[in-house]
Amino acid sequence: MRDKVFYPSAILSRYVKYYWTCIHDSDTLELMYPSGCLEFCIDISNCDTIRHRGNQSIIVPRLEVLGHWNIPTKASIQKGNICLITRFYPYAGALFFPNQVSDFTNKSIDLHDILNKESREFYQRLMEQPSLEQKVKVLEAFLIDKLLSSRKNQEKIMLVEALCNSICQNGESFDIERLAAESGFSERYIQKLFLNYVGISPKSFFSVQRFNKSLRLVRSANMSLTNIAYECGYYDQAHFIREFRSYTGITPSQLSAHIIDY
Repeated sequence: MRDKVFYPSAILSRYVKYYWTCIHDSDTLELMYPSGCLEFCIDISNCDTIRHRGNQSIIVPRLEVLGHWNIPTKASIQKGNICLITRFYPYAGALFFPNQVSDFTNKSIDLHDILNKESREFYQRLMEQPSLEQKVKVLEAFLIDKLLSSRKNQEKIMLVEALCNSICQNGESFDIERLAAESGFSERYIQKLFLNYVGISPKSFFSVQRFNKSLRLVRSANMSLTNIAYECGYYDQAHFIREFRSYTGITPSQLSAHIIDY
């Protein structure tokens, strides 16, 4: 479950939503939900986690770049596991890692494979810190350094930010033609931008945002599944349940047995 939340310094606040720790007091099999954001997950407890995605199961690396996923995903987590997680805004992950963001989609990538010696030195410094707050400071310094040395085109980042915001604000429907007309860019160019900087297509990004809205309503609102479906822009209840199951492997009515605060 979510334990502590830390917010980024001013220089990172446009790119990092927050840092948070996830602590487990018992062995757990957790159902994970797509957040619509790239995440950087650091195991600060040396307890193994196994990620189950589709037909594959892998031991999660200590420094994990967790990309978008669009297939049911679970995690087998050992008692005592503590993870320090950075959640980036959807458009921002490309600023901190050299890869095209789509390289991380439906994958758990070891930061050592991307940055090698630099990542090992960073992890050593972070683990030497006696308190969580000091670990967060080391993490912040690492991210600030990556941001300042990034060669990514800031104009493109700002454009993708605007496109993401437009998709979220339009809410209940997705129209690539309207998005292209409003932005003045071609549909093909927008698709390319999203794969490079977000990691998934604009339509998939919309679907994940819609799923998360439905997830919040299922958890908190006293609404029927039919009303939730229409509130979130699904064609009908069957369409809602089908997409919900495609991300989670369960139906909305089965959710209460699997709730985790991601």
